[in-house]
Amino acid sequence: MGQIEDLRLFVLVVESGSISKAADKLRIAKSAVSRRLHLLEERYGTRLIDRTPGVWAVTETGRELFQRAIRVVGDVNEIEDDFVNTSAGISGPLSVSVPRDFGISFLNGALISFTERYPEIQLTVDFDDRTVDLSRENYDFAIRITFETAQSAVQIGTVRHQLFASPKYLETKTEPRSIKELHKHRLLYFGAARRATWDFVTDKGKPQTFEFHPFLNSNSGVFLLDATRRGLGIARLPDFVTVDAVACGELVPVLSDLAVPDWGIFLVHAEDRRLNRRMRLFAEDMKTACL
Repeated sequence: MGQIEDLRLFVLVVESGSISKAADKLRIAKSAVSRRLHLLEERYGTRLIDRTPGVWAVTETGRELFQRAIRVVGDVNEIEDDFVNTSAGISGPLSVSVPRDFGISFLNGALISFTERYPEIQLTVDFDDRTVDLSRENYDFAIRITFETAQSAVQIGTVRHQLFASPKYLETKTEPRSIKELHKHRLLYFGAARRATWDFVTDKGKPQTFEFHPFLNSNSGVFLLDATRRGLGIARLPDFVTVDAVACGELVPVLSDLAVPDWGIFLVHAEDRRLNRRMRLFAEDMKTACL
């Protein structure tokens, strides 16, 4: 057997959680799987899976090999898909990390449509705001919203921010006419900082930073949207969560002459990752959705 097949077997053993289950899937004897696993450990000079009596656990080295092997095996499978099975249906796993609020409030329709169009692709969507390690974790893509350009990233859209308040709140408070007047208001902040900053660009193109103590903090834009709609204060919110509330009059812009620097929507993959057909199709769909 070649090295690729040995790595493919190792990946299957780890994913199955046992040698016997892997042997059943391969329809070969359990002893044959054990022997090939032992030869793999001899080749690398280390224990990959602790198989002492009563114990079955992937070692630290085994976990590292698994993460690297799964990419190698995936690449080989993708070559087969792209160049051998060109007439076959598009299938296989695709794992994506998406910011929670953006994914659920804006991108969910596009993600569901992608699954409907390509039902043989096993799409896994992880709604999480943490920055995943694409070189070590098993993700094909991450979607990130940031003002910085990431490596191995393609910008697929733009997020615009604006200060908003509800008509209910402005009935009880004098609407601010300058940045300084914001200090007289209850300000809602995305993040955990007790002393926060907002960056603006004036109508004359001059950058200006505003420092304040938030009245309310949260790591959820959807929560801050609801708090703003209910009259708790003024918040700086992204367009993907405010569009409906603005359209129906539940929110109104505040200090609309102040611009907020745009943030990019980036589709990111591991630097050493070759894009297969599934990834290319997903990238095109996400670009279309975020235009």
